[in-house]
Amino acid sequence: TTMPTTDARVDVYIDRSADFAKPILNHVRRLVHKACPDVVETMKWSFPHFDYKDMMMCSMASFKQHCALNFWKQSLLESDAFPADKTAMGSFGRILSLKDLPADKTIIKLIKDAMKLNDLGITVKKAPISKEKREVAIPEVLVSALDANPKAAETFNNLPYSCKKEYIEWITEAKTDATRDKRIATTIEWLAEGKRRNWKYEKC
Repeated sequence: TTMPTTDARVDVYIDRSADFAKPILNHVRRLVHKACPDVVETMKWSFPHFDYKDMMMCSMASFKQHCALNFWKQSLLESDAFPADKTAMGSFGRILSLKDLPADKTIIKLIKDAMKLNDLGITVKKAPISKEKREVAIPEVLVSALDANPKAAETFNNLPYSCKKEYIEWITEAKTDATRDKRIATTIEWLAEGKRRNWKYEKC
């Protein structure tokens, strides 16, 4: 048997997560390796990803109060395990403890199904981007922060595309997690006050 391909940065990520999150992250990690011995761990956007056949398969993340497990090709996976109404990012909404996860065999089946999609090189069809409503990809950390602050979320949702992008680029360009977290905190504070990213320079 081959040794699992693990990434030391994932160990560090789990170590730094909140106590409630550690068993969840360790459990998911173990199941992924069990179902997919050829999985390759990596870090993208500062949270753990599991790649298979050089394609993203699934990812996990932990936040202050919940964890997320995300299947990249969820739209192509058939399962009753995905909740219809999600309150958070990730395929299963907010995971607060191990019992919020589907049964092991369900997760393993999903991983196997996701592997098949990667085996076949199937990608999720990206929706064509129309000029009127360009949606900007919001980093998961910002989504969670906005979740926690409805006032900030309301301001953000009402911003024009270019202004959303300014905030997002400012956050994603942060070189360290500490800087990024600080920028997210500032972003939420400014949004809660109804301000744009460059409000200091705006005449209006």
